[in-house]
Amino acid sequence: MLRIDAQQLATFATQLLRAGGVESEEEAGTVADSLVGSNLRGHDSHGVMRIPFYLSAVEKGDVVPGAPFEVLRESDVVFAADGNWGFGQVQARRLTDRLIDMAARKGTATGTLIRSAHIGRLGEYCERAADAGLVSMVMVNTHGVARRVAPPGGRAPRLGTNPIAFGVPHADTPIILDIGTSATAEGKVRVKQIAGEPVPAGLLLDNQGRPTTNPNDLYSDPPGTILPMGGAQAYKGFGLGLIIEIFAGALSGGVCIRPKPINQNGNCVFMQLWDPKHLGGEEHFAAEVAGVCRFMRDCPRIEGVDEILLPGDPERRARADRTCHGVPIDPGNWQQLTSLADKLGVVPPV
Repeated sequence: MLRIDAQQLATFATQLLRAGGVESEEEAGTVADSLVGSNLRGHDSHGVMRIPFYLSAVEKGDVVPGAPFEVLRESDVVFAADGNWGFGQVQARRLTDRLIDMAARKGTATGTLIRSAHIGRLGEYCERAADAGLVSMVMVNTHGVARRVAPPGGRAPRLGTNPIAFGVPHADTPIILDIGTSATAEGKVRVKQIAGEPVPAGLLLDNQGRPTTNPNDLYSDPPGTILPMGGAQAYKGFGLGLIIEIFAGALSGGVCIRPKPINQNGNCVFMQLWDPKHLGGEEHFAAEVAGVCRFMRDCPRIEGVDEILLPGDPERRARADRTCHGVPIDPGNWQQLTSLADKLGVVPPV
C-alpha cells in the first residue's frame, strides 16, 4: 500500500483534471479538494479513484466543465437550481452556500439541484453547514440512471445506492452521519474491483440472486446487485432508498429511476438546513447536544471495547492519521492514476 502526501495528491489531482479538459484552475482545485478530502476522511470510494471516471465523462460530454449554476426558482426559504451537468462538487457547494445564507436569515432553507454530475461525499456539505452553526440533511439519487440495488426478494437492480447524510454542529466535533441505503457504496465495490480484491461477504448478489464476494459480479451482463442496508431487515434500507429516490428525483423536478434512462449518470439533490436559534434556541440546542453526546460516550462498554464512537469520529481520526502519514492508495488504483497521468503528460508525485 502506497502513502501519498495529501497536499501532493491534491496538486496531482488538480493537474490531472486541468490536463483532462478542466480549463479553470479554481474549478479543478475545488473538485480535487473534495476528492482528497474524502480520501483524508477514509472514504476512498469518493476520493481520487474517481478522476479517471470523471475525465472519461468530460471526454464524452456527460460532464461539462465551467457549466453555469442556473437558478430555476427562489423564494425566502426555497431554492431550486439546475447544474447543467457541471461538476457536482462545484454545483453542490454553490447550492450549499446559498442555503446557508438563506437559513441564517430565515431559520430554514430547502434546496434542490438537478442535472448535476456526481457530487461526491454528502458529509462534505453537512460539515460545511455545521461550520456555519446549522443542522443539515442531504440526499441524492442517481438521476434515473445507475441501478445497483434490488428490492428485498428481487435479483435485478431497481434503485441506486441513494445515500443520505445529516449534520449537527457540536463544538469542534460535529456529528456527521453519512450513509448509503445499500449495504455498501458502489464506489467501494469499484475500488475492490480495480485492486483485484474480493468484497466482504454479505454485500453483493450475482445476477442469479446468489451471495458473492466477487466485485466483477456487480458489473456482469446482466448485472448483479448490492443488497439493501439492514441485513435480515433489508426492507428498512430499501424503503429509505425508495423515499430518497422520490425526494431527490421527483420533488426536485429531476428524474427518478426508470427502465430506460433518459439522460447521463449524475445526481439529483435534495438539501435542507435549519438554524437552531430560530427554533429552540442556540444555547439550548448546544447544551442538549452536548448532554446527549456525553451520555452516549459514558455508556458502560463491553469487554475489549476502549471507547464509544459517535458519527464523525472515524472520519476525524482518519483525517488526523492520513494528514500526518499520507493517504494510502492500493497499487491497482494508483496504477490507474499514473497511467492516466502518462497519457495526459502529468508527472505523478514520488
